[in-house]
Amino acid sequence: MGKLDGKTAIVTGAGRGIGRAVALKLAAEGANVVVNDLDAGPAQETVNEIAAIGGAARECGGSVTEDGFAERFVDTAVKTFGGVDIVINNAGYTWDNVIQKMTDEQFDTIMDVHLKSPFRILRAVQPVISRASRAERETGTCVHRKVVNISSVAGVFGNAGQANYAAAKSGVIGMTKTLAKEWGRYTVNVNCVAFGFIETRLTAAAADASSTIEIEGREIKVGVNPQLLEMLKAAIPLGRPGTPEEAAGSVVMLTYPESDYVSGQLLVASGGFEG
Repeated sequence: MGKLDGKTAIVTGAGRGIGRAVALKLAAEGANVVVNDLDAGPAQETVNEIAAIGGAARECGGSVTEDGFAERFVDTAVKTFGGVDIVINNAGYTWDNVIQKMTDEQFDTIMDVHLKSPFRILRAVQPVISRASRAERETGTCVHRKVVNISSVAGVFGNAGQANYAAAKSGVIGMTKTLAKEWGRYTVNVNCVAFGFIETRLTAAAADASSTIEIEGREIKVGVNPQLLEMLKAAIPLGRPGTPEEAAGSVVMLTYPESDYVSGQLLVASGGFEG
């Protein structure tokens, strides 16, 4: 028996890294999972991993910024598993520059990925949640649904070179607190996790500036200078970055029944680092 038996979760950016770890942990607790990733291949790999542990999952690939994606994502969950109980807004990446060199495209792209896309997904899922909540009230049942939005310590404390990312992640916190007030009447808990330094392909050591990945036709620099990496580690009270599995734990515990009276909260998962 899992803590999330019979629940259905939708998770963005779940083909790799933190999102993959979240999807696998949700499935291990009994949830059905709709797995999104920009690339269909990694998303399907996560679906296959879930199937291998006896779970149920469905892939829904594509960019979270595409017009109509949010509705397609939610509809996949409804048509496949009958509803939506858990929403994890995780997808994202960084595209850094100091403000005097940052273009409108850089700013708008990161705002679209990290703030507008979660907004669209939550807007699309509202009618599904509202209908389910109304039906449950009529039968005298109480079902808690959970939203966990992903922010960053950059959105809490700021970070040089990340005016776009920090602004978007700060906005996620404000949206979380607002929806906790709007959706309490539907018995929905809305919370936010702000990550510090988590080890993923985006934060791995990079010997030079040539480490990039392609995202929607753009070459995006990834990786951290090894010397800076050591400085960052030294600044973390626990002395090390977090793992994707540890990051996933901080997210998934907010979907458990034990969190049914926790809403509108920001959890900072940073190993004690505070900017």
